[in-house]
Amino acid sequence: MKKSLITSIILGILMVSSGALTMALTPTVKIADQQEMLNLDALIPAQFGNWQIDSSIIPLQVDAETQSQLDKIYNQTISRTYINTLGERIMLSVAYGGDQSDNLAVHKPEVCYYAQGFEIMKIFADELLTSYGKLPIKRLLAIKGNRNEPITYWVTVGNKAVLPGIDQKLQQLRYGLTGRVPDGMLVRVSSIDNDKDKAYQLQSIFIQDLLTAVDVKKRVRLIGTSEV
Repeated sequence: MKKSLITSIILGILMVSSGALTMALTPTVKIADQQEMLNLDALIPAQFGNWQIDSSIIPLQVDAETQSQLDKIYNQTISRTYINTLGERIMLSVAYGGDQSDNLAVHKPEVCYYAQGFEIMKIFADELLTSYGKLPIKRLLAIKGNRNEPITYWVTVGNKAVLPGIDQKLQQLRYGLTGRVPDGMLVRVSSIDNDKDKAYQLQSIFIQDLLTAVDVKKRVRLIGTSEV
């Protein structure tokens, strides 16, 4: 039996049994209560590298119903548009939640954009090679009328960046088995561009510039570490 098949079977068993494990061991200790309080405005600099905030452009705003759902999930959110000296713009949205258990899992951009009437296309998982290691990301294309918005995003659960889906669930389960409730973050980077490949390249540059500009503690909060 191939290793990949064995791994899939094991992961399937873990997922099926997660409900029973949750009942047997309910996490009670919130990681967010044991570390320094997070301030997203202070975490993300207003100016770094070749980028500064462009207050003339407001990133996508959600409707009241979606915002109500997000308020239940996240403790803090920020949305900014940055511009570089070439006039290129990047929209950045960061959301932080102190409870990323199964009941309050991070809200994926696929859902938010679809709720705003966008058509979601070309979703794929990828790895972004940064100076601080490989960052698991998802990329997608949101289209509404003449607006083409390529999007790059990632999520953290506790102190690790993971792909949404099974990796995210497994990370939640790992924390749950230790009696801890992880916090989490969703970082979304997007731009308006009909050339998605060019957009993704610019977004990668923006992400690298951001990670380089912040200190180690802030960088860990943004992209996590390789350990639980």
